[in-house]
Parts: sequence; structure tokens; C-alpha cells
Amino acid sequence: MKSISVVIPTYNYGRYLREAIDSVLAQTYAPLEVIVVDDGSTDDTPEVLASYGDRIHAIRQQNGGVGSARNAGVAAARGEYIAFLDSDDIWLPEKLAKEIALFESDPELGLVHCGIERFDQSGPLSVSLSGMEGWIAPDLLRLDSEVIVAAGSTPMLPRRVIEEIGGFDTRLPPSEDWDFCYRVCSRYRVGFVPEVLVRYREHGGGIHLNIARMERGMMSALEKAFASADPKVQSMKRSTYGRMHRILAGCYFQQRAPRAFLHHAVKSVRYDPRNAGYFAAYPLRLVLRAFRRQPRFEHEHSP
Repeated sequence: MKSISVVIPTYNYGRYLREAIDSVLAQTYAPLEVIVVDDGSTDDTPEVLASYGDRIHAIRQQNGGVGSARNAGVAAARGEYIAFLDSDDIWLPEKLAKEIALFESDPELGLVHCGIERFDQSGPLSVSLSGMEGWIAPDLLRLDSEVIVAAGSTPMLPRRVIEEIGGFDTRLPPSEDWDFCYRVCSRYRVGFVPEVLVRYREHGGGIHLNIARMERGMMSALEKAFASADPKVQSMKRSTYGRMHRILAGCYFQQRAPRAFLHHAVKSVRYDPRNAGYFAAYPLRLVLRAFRRQPRFEHEHSP
């Protein structure tokens, strides 16, 4: 039986942490250990962890970010395989069993992930079963959506693979997940379980809501990726940067930041002129947004 260490990084998520830990302890394929790295929380996280006694291995460190916490968990792990879980998400009971089965059938895989259900405090929102498998580094580099879904909670990897690539780059928040997965997928094939095995919580506390920080992290991650001399990688550079600036323009549009939107829209088209058609639709989006802000009078004459 292959041994699995579960690593849960957490920071001020005491209100969600118990659900995450309980979902690991309820796995049909029991992990060797559950390592929770408290990244300097100031809420009730230490009390929640203490309540589990020796059923978990709790580590506390000064706040260094989620990449640093995951690296600390991996360094302490004893299992042949590592499975990551963000402390605000939840695993379904067969998550570990179904992912380890893929490794048993194909030991050359470098990472296995699975489908998710998104939910919030009101209930289920959507299901995603569109994760990719095989040699998927080019798909990641194209910035395709949902190549690896919920990369903080779905992947399982051999520990040797994590050690080989050097773990998470702590300089890249919040893009350390993308960088980590890209480096793995550049060397190994990926497996995918097309079932919902993770419940991914959506709430207002996500680090990805900070667009400027996301911009810095992804630009640094892309710079690392394109440092490769591989001609196939270099051939994708202009289209990838065009796509990245297109994504950033859309984010700043949603934030009602017109200067930042225009800056990235222009850069996107310069890198990839095909994006001009995408931005041509934005005047219509402005009209629709203005319409949505108008008061509604449909019930004005109701009896």
C-alpha cells in the first residue's frame, strides 16, 4: 500500500479548517499523516489544531505565504506521495483512493488531479470536469482555463517529483500554483479523474481578487517559463503575453479601472493582433453595464 502525506497550509481560516481536516480523516484510503502548516494565523486556528491531538501533525511558522507553508509541509512529510488541500476546501471520501489508483496503473505520471464542485455559503454553484491529462504544459503556457482545476486542492504528486523541481517558488504569490504545475507538466505526463472529488469554496477572501498582485506574480512566472531555450516554448511567447494582457484588461474592466484596462488592452493587441476583435466588443459591454445600473420600473404600475 502506497503511503500518502496530506499537506494543508492555512492562514486565518480557523472557521473553515475543521471541515477540511475532517474530510481528510474520512478518506476511504487512509493517509499516512495529515500535516497542517499554520502560516502565522492570528485567529483561533491554533485552538482548532490542538483539538485534534495526535491525529494530525501541526506545524506553526511565521507568515511566509502559501508556497512557503506547502514547502514546509513537504519537508516534514514521510509519505511516498503528497496530496495538497487548501484549508477552505473539502475532499470527498474517495479522493485519495481514486487518485492513487491512477498512479498504480501508470507509475510514470508526475501529477494526478480531479474534478471539482464550486460552492459558497448559499450552496452548490457549478461543476467542473474539464481538467486535462497527458502532456499539458503547452495548454498551461497558453493560459487555457481549467487545465488543472483548483490546483491548491486537487493534485497528488510523488514526493520525488516535488523534490526534483524544487517545490514552490515563494516569490510568485498568487501565481506559485501555476508556476509549480507548469514545471511539473514540462517534465511529466498528467492524469485526471473525471469525477467531483473536491468541493472548492468560493468566498470574498481569495488572494486572486488582488489584480495588481496577480499581475506581478504571473508576469514573473511567465518570465521564468520563457527563459527556456526550447523553440516550441519560444514560439508561443507573443500569443501567451497577448492572452495574459487580455486577461488583465478584463480584470481591470471589472474593477472599473479604465487606465489599467486600456494599458493592457493596447499591450494585448500589440503582442497578438488577433485580440483586436475581442476588445471591439467592449463598447457593447459598457452599454450593458450602464443598462444594468439603471433603476427598474417594471412594477411601478402594479396594483
